[in-house]
Amino acid sequence: MKIRQTTLALAAIAGVSILAACGGSDSAAPASEAAAPAAEEVVLANGMTPKEQIELRQGQLKKLGKAFKTISDELKAGEPDLAAIQAAAASVPVESAGMADWFPAGTGPDSGVKTDALPAIWDDPETFAQKIADFQSASAGLVTAAEGGDIAAISAAFGQTGGTCKSCHETFRADD
Repeated sequence: MKIRQTTLALAAIAGVSILAACGGSDSAAPASEAAAPAAEEVVLANGMTPKEQIELRQGQLKKLGKAFKTISDELKAGEPDLAAIQAAAASVPVESAGMADWFPAGTGPDSGVKTDALPAIWDDPETFAQKIADFQSASAGLVTAAEGGDIAAISAAFGQTGGTCKSCHETFRADD
């Protein structure tokens, strides 16, 4: 009789051990051990993943950088190409339209996706929104100056617009 009880006990222990090893246990893993979903698995309210949203925003910012480089290079040239300046200046408000929507919650450094956007964007959204408004206002002034064709006025407006970029980058962007 003792052999039978021992055999049954060992079988029960083995069964419980197998279930536990296969994840059949009723106990949940502690929250600290639970893996956070990958950035590719999370879906933002706009239907994009954080990675897609960050790549979109970085692409738009690169377009703005290209426009600024064109204007800067032309202003440094002995004979600036006014048409190139005007085209680049006109692209700035177009490429920055909706900029405030480029930074939804969940697309900061905590998303696990490489970004230079600092948490301050989401910690102080009012100031960030004001910086965007300042940039968009200055970029409208740059377009007006470019359309006027006066290189000195364009240069001044370009400096003001660049100043709004710098002001925002100082607080809200890493690697500057």
